[in-house]
Amino acid sequence: MGPLYPRAHGLLDGKVTLVTAAAGAGIGYATARRCAEEGAVVVVSDRHERRLGEAAEALAGLTGVKPLAVPCDVTSQEQVEELFEAVERRHGRLDVLVNNAGLGGTAELAAMTDEQWHAVIDVTLNGTMRCTRAALRRMFAQGSGVIVNNASVVGWRAQRGQAHYAAAKAGVMALTRCVALEAAGHGVRVNAVAPSLAVHPFLAKVTSEDVLAELTAREAFGRSAEPWEVANVIVFLASDYASYMTGEVVSVSSQHP
Repeated sequence: MGPLYPRAHGLLDGKVTLVTAAAGAGIGYATARRCAEEGAVVVVSDRHERRLGEAAEALAGLTGVKPLAVPCDVTSQEQVEELFEAVERRHGRLDVLVNNAGLGGTAELAAMTDEQWHAVIDVTLNGTMRCTRAALRRMFAQGSGVIVNNASVVGWRAQRGQAHYAAAKAGVMALTRCVALEAAGHGVRVNAVAPSLAVHPFLAKVTSEDVLAELTAREAFGRSAEPWEVANVIVFLASDYASYMTGEVVSVSSQHP
């Protein structure tokens, strides 16, 4: 028997919450859904405009409220600024930012091109930095806020073919810890989650069965996480239940070193 989907407890009542890379069937959409179920005023963003619209419609069908949906490529500083300005225009504030945007890929370093390296770093690390910077400027002005970054266990452990992704996710972890110190005096908390394997239809489509089986075998429960199980931890970190947590990277896996 699999895990039971949780009941809502109003953990984010009224909090304006922006989730990046929220289209599709992965952690981003699961997080937007869980935040909405917990009472948040959700804003969703993604660079895939059609899928973003579908995600917004799906959330509206589940919650009765259609969220603001703003297309954004986090590799563009201009688009990032437009995203945060759109949140301000609609809602007047930003209480929670979930940096979920990331780009993967498999290539061993000796055969990797500069383009492959830079593409992963620019979305996964630089994109997180751009959105974090934009959020901090607004949260500092209001004297409160929470940022939750999506890192990965590969930021801790080695995996062949993942040098670019692992470097980016380790960078997200370091960014989280440093920014947390800078933000604490402004009433802003910054934490991260480090999932291992959260299988959804797109990941299953682009990943070989052998690799999925190998990664699943490493897990204590003998299965991959459901995307909403990772989202639950994000919701906790975004909520007031985590009011004394900052600068932490929380493993959503048994693979913390």
